[in-house]
Amino acid sequence: MPIADATEADNAPQRGRSRPTLAKPVIVSRFWKNRAPDAIVTELATYEGRVVVDVRQYAMHDGRLKPTHKGISIVVLRLPELAKAINKALRQAKELGLLPSDDGAG
Repeated sequence: MPIADATEADNAPQRGRSRPTLAKPVIVSRFWKNRAPDAIVTELATYEGRVVVDVRQYAMHDGRLKPTHKGISIVVLRLPELAKAINKALRQAKELGLLPSDDGAG
């Protein structure tokens, strides 16, 4: 499924506001969740005047991926904390043998 990349000119932060906003959402990543046509989509978007990071499950409906209510949307200022938590979960999953280690030993 092709994704049109937003150019910087198309998505330049809006001026004249107290905080920067995005003209349209920017898709950061997308991957298939399972064998059913469900995807996990991560995007940066403006919601109620705030820039948020949204990680959401999308489901196939009428041949197109549509967002579901399953997901999380947090203000982008909390993104470093979310990244730290996910990296910690990744390290612990590797230590517990739930994922292979990076060195190829697991």
